[in-house]
Amino acid sequence: MKQARHNSALDMTAGNPWKLILGFAVPVFLSQLFQQLYNTIDSLIVGKFLGTDSLAAVSSSGNLIFLLTSFFIGATMGAGIVISKYFGMKDMDAVSRAVHTNMIIGVVSGVILTVVGVIFTPTFLRWMKTDPEIMDEAVAYFRVYFAGALAIVLYNTFKSVMNAVGDSRRPLYYLIFSSVLNVLLDLLFVAVFHWGVWAAALATTISQAASVVLCLIQFLKPGTVYKLSFERLVFDRRIFGEIIAYGLPSGIQNSVIGFANVIVQSNINTFKKIATAAYGSYAKIEGFAFLPINSFTMALTTFIGQNLGAGEHERAKKGSRFGIISAVALAEITGLIIWIFAPALIGMFSKDPSVIAYGAQQARIEAFFYCLLAFSHAVASVCRGSGKAFVPMAVMLAVWCVFRIAYIEIMMHFIHEIKYIYWAYPITWGISSVIFLLYYLFSDWVHGFDKKPGTL
Repeated sequence: MKQARHNSALDMTAGNPWKLILGFAVPVFLSQLFQQLYNTIDSLIVGKFLGTDSLAAVSSSGNLIFLLTSFFIGATMGAGIVISKYFGMKDMDAVSRAVHTNMIIGVVSGVILTVVGVIFTPTFLRWMKTDPEIMDEAVAYFRVYFAGALAIVLYNTFKSVMNAVGDSRRPLYYLIFSSVLNVLLDLLFVAVFHWGVWAAALATTISQAASVVLCLIQFLKPGTVYKLSFERLVFDRRIFGEIIAYGLPSGIQNSVIGFANVIVQSNINTFKKIATAAYGSYAKIEGFAFLPINSFTMALTTFIGQNLGAGEHERAKKGSRFGIISAVALAEITGLIIWIFAPALIGMFSKDPSVIAYGAQQARIEAFFYCLLAFSHAVASVCRGSGKAFVPMAVMLAVWCVFRIAYIEIMMHFIHEIKYIYWAYPITWGISSVIFLLYYLFSDWVHGFDKKPGTL
């Protein structure tokens, strides 16, 4: 059954590709900016009012949180690809079935993540060689954070649906609200009530839940392309198969990156809590460099998916070139700014000279190469949008996981210096960029939906 378009969506198969991609990317950029700001303010408040030990406790769990959430969040990309494809084909019945199936997947995933995160927190942190001095605070923060894992997964589920049909503005509005709420609760719980580091996680959980409520209200409104109806909340096996085919590689890709980062974090932790605090502080700053990358990659996935679904192959190529160049240029500009102001930026989180020295050293090694990070992610998003999610999964598994871990383990065995851990990132970004460039130039990615998922 094919139906008319709805005013909650953006058709990216007609009109100027540059304007459409920018019109999608700018709200995504702003929403990610607010996300990064409130994550950063989290650490600023913890560092200022609770000290370096508490900052290290929060930092020690960052990559572990990403590892456990990344698979489920990555899997939502599969639903986004399926929805954008059918939206480009103007098959609104298939879009609706994909939305409802995706919601069921999101609820089940969120419950699983909550149970695993809460129960196995101490085991995971011990495995990561977390400094015993900060272990208690890290466990408390981590458990409270994962008590709200269902809200995290559901928000990303809702967002993936809205983005897939070109609606990037509402996620921005909801994120602005939750960001402001999170900062206010952080100040109340930590600065006023002095509840401890776990209260920062509680503030995040409450604000994420609030954004889910706002999304649910929108999804229940009549007249939207992603209208959620409880009587239609039925598991569609065919749609589920497509979501898994496109989403499983993305979920695995995110997980292997997360796993590699956990190994990196474990090696950083061997340099004790000062290095851990610096690594976490730098990660917040690097998050800002990732904003233009993430905004254009999300726009590219939707643009490519809709246009290839509509059979607009040349238009997809034209849009991909613009998105890749834009992501690379903006990421490098951001990187140069971070390279120049690294000590001052790290100093916002901690006044400890050792923390600043470690963090600035990492920034000076990595920031200049953000263009490579952007290029790899941009081409990976083109692959996902064209139904070739297996390709970025394979590249990142081989390079960002296996090679990166092998490099770090070898270097730490023979030369136990922290700078060689930092160099693991630009080295692996460079290798993956060469592979992605060759694939983008010489493969037939524009006919991805014409082949079975998982084929090259």
